[in-house]
Amino acid sequence: MESIIDQLAQQRTWEEFLTYRLMKGRFSWHEFDEADTYVTQEQYLDVVLRLQHGEGLSVPTRHLVNKMGSGRKRVVYSFPPDETTVLKAMAFLLYRYDALLAPGCYSFRRGLTAHDAIHSLQQAIGDRPMWAYKLDIHNYFNSISIPLLLPILSRVMADDPRLYAFFERLLTDGRAVSEGATISEERGIMAGTPTSPFLANIYLSEVDHYFAQAGIVYARYSDDIILFAPDRETLDRHIAQLADFLKEYRLEANPEKVRIYQPGEPFDFLGFKCLGHSIDISDAARRKMKDKIRRKAHALLRWRSKNGIDAEKAMKGMIRHFNAKFFEGGDPAMLTWARWFFPMINQTEGLREIDCYMQRYLRFLSTGKHGKANYRIHYAQLRQLGYRTLVNEFYKSSQSLQKNSFSSMLPD
Repeated sequence: MESIIDQLAQQRTWEEFLTYRLMKGRFSWHEFDEADTYVTQEQYLDVVLRLQHGEGLSVPTRHLVNKMGSGRKRVVYSFPPDETTVLKAMAFLLYRYDALLAPGCYSFRRGLTAHDAIHSLQQAIGDRPMWAYKLDIHNYFNSISIPLLLPILSRVMADDPRLYAFFERLLTDGRAVSEGATISEERGIMAGTPTSPFLANIYLSEVDHYFAQAGIVYARYSDDIILFAPDRETLDRHIAQLADFLKEYRLEANPEKVRIYQPGEPFDFLGFKCLGHSIDISDAARRKMKDKIRRKAHALLRWRSKNGIDAEKAMKGMIRHFNAKFFEGGDPAMLTWARWFFPMINQTEGLREIDCYMQRYLRFLSTGKHGKANYRIHYAQLRQLGYRTLVNEFYKSSQSLQKNSFSSMLPD
């Protein structure tokens, strides 16, 4: 089989890669034109030739970024733009190993999404009363043990020793640039780099296969794992087995995100709250969004006070900011709430909660206080400033989907 390293030198590979990204909505047309020029002029060749000659990439840069807008920091890594582009194309080609992954693994797979995970769990559970256990692996990508990963990767890439040699060099280097200085550290698989999702899937593939072969209702999306059992005793056995796996792979669960659900209690997974056929937005997703709304409102109030800005301008700024997050971000690949939640949920309690909270803080921007006087600003005024409710937009989206579904059933 031809090495992926050599495939990266072929213009046909790059044309397929760009077409795939365009069809998946990862490009605006302007970005696609730039990428097309990059491919037409074969600007990728300098990096690929280095890989073909057995050379490595540059030393990655270490960044601290906010985690999901929570104020907490996480470590991510990046390579120069030309090398990052080549790694993205490599990640595209790595899908040839997708068939080696277990059916319970849903992260970063072609043809599978987080939505598929929710649907599969609902179908597997049915109407049965089930116990559930959910955990989040602490700092998963950067905690992966390279000495344990490499033998797994060697078996997976037995058909492509040159590709394995590239990853061995990449993962054992250990250097990173931090604040202008080169340091040495345990980087794991370097969160933020294009090939890290593939490596994260491979690392725990034994765990995924174990639960799949045992017939246990189970799903993993990167560092999020959930499994089910008909009774507490069986669940405890599954929990013990999972704990043994994590210990073997030198990983730790985040104690703040470990949860046991009793039968009849809705479970949370990937931002969704599920019970039977009912799907809503999870409590955790609601809390995170409310935190973002509150922080943004207070930041805008400080900006308004410092610069003498009128209330209407501050309110418009907040509305534009959250309209982008909820409905139509400028990045075509951005996971807005309309793209993530609307196609899945069939309950609107969570949307209504966020709508009320958003309106409360829009009015707060006018006075700097919370109180009855704020309600002198009527809902119609908020609408005139560009405000759109999640509930209304959800119902519009649902009607559009139903209309399109009906139209597709009509004869030509």
